[in-house]
Amino acid sequence: MTEFNGKIVVVTGAAGNLGRAVIQAFLGQGATVFGLDYKTGRMADIRPPDDSNGTFFPIDNLDVTNQAAMEKAADNVHQLAGPADILVNCLGGFAYGEPVYETGQETWERMMAINAGSFLNLSRCFMPDLLVKGTGRVVAVAAGASLKGGAKMGAYSAAKAALLRLVESLATEVSGTDIKVNCVIPGTIDTPQNRAEMPNADRSKWVPTEAVAEAILFLASSGVAYVNGVALPVKV
Repeated sequence: MTEFNGKIVVVTGAAGNLGRAVIQAFLGQGATVFGLDYKTGRMADIRPPDDSNGTFFPIDNLDVTNQAAMEKAADNVHQLAGPADILVNCLGGFAYGEPVYETGQETWERMMAINAGSFLNLSRCFMPDLLVKGTGRVVAVAAGASLKGGAKMGAYSAAKAALLRLVESLATEVSGTDIKVNCVIPGTIDTPQNRAEMPNADRSKWVPTEAVAEAILFLASSGVAYVNGVALPVKV
């Protein structure tokens, strides 16, 4: 039995490589996990390990960037299991190729919605649960681009920087409670998509999804009672 046994965890970007690793990590610790994904049927194969009493509930066909849809998802979580304890925002998107002076409005709005708006809606709809309890954990997945801009990725960098500022602001707003808000900043994550897009890259310093999930589990634990508003690097 672990400290996550019976805890209610909400994970966005649930069907992605990292989302799946995070869900499996919490299920292995006996948590009740709700996976939020924008397509239908991509989470049908996710289930708890045989030696775990964790429970998984998929909520698919959900636009996390839509506040009304997220409010409905929060109602579903309450009806099925109760108020949330842990929020994990794995949802993110990447755009590359447009210099700042050619960045289209669609690219800008999409990057802001996926990377920052997703966290904003997760907070809007589920933070009241944590505030009523006076305890809980919130973990976001940022990126190195949140710390420094790069050529032809201005919209992405700006959106990840906005996410980081939201994490820091929320952490300050709940300071003095047992609600802790932090984020991880992974290096290049070893995924099939990254391998396909960068076939000649040196993968020796890439980070396994399981390693990022372990860091997220740590930031969701009681061990971070005095850790709030940090951006934790996860790299080799």
